[in-house]
Amino acid sequence: MKKGRAWLELTMIGMALIALAGCAAVQAIQKSEAMDKEQLLTAAGFRVRLADTPQKLAHLQTLTQRKLIAHQRDGKVYYVYADALACKCLYIGNEEAYQRYQQLVIQQQIADQQRMTAEMNYDAQMNWGMWGPYDPWW
Repeated sequence: MKKGRAWLELTMIGMALIALAGCAAVQAIQKSEAMDKEQLLTAAGFRVRLADTPQKLAHLQTLTQRKLIAHQRDGKVYYVYADALACKCLYIGNEEAYQRYQQLVIQQQIADQQRMTAEMNYDAQMNWGMWGPYDPWW
């Protein structure tokens, strides 16, 4: 009976470790995507404001995180991107910066598609049949 319980406990610990690793991987991907987006926002002309006081950080944490949100102030539209997790900062841009950001996103998507196409074409050029069957033990 004790062996069965020990096996169950080890299995549960193993499952918990796998779940934690999965969460860490997801967080790493999300952080990378956020960094890419933040680079595009900066290139588009968004201004970065650091949450350099406890009050600013507390307010930053109340905002929608890592999404570009339109806000109106004094009859003008501003776009805000809050990141309380990684940079602890707020990106603020006007309509012109937002339009430039949209153009940069499209350019990035086109560049990514071209890179993927080039990689697929390069892989297609490799004539694996000429080299015989794959044997991982050569």
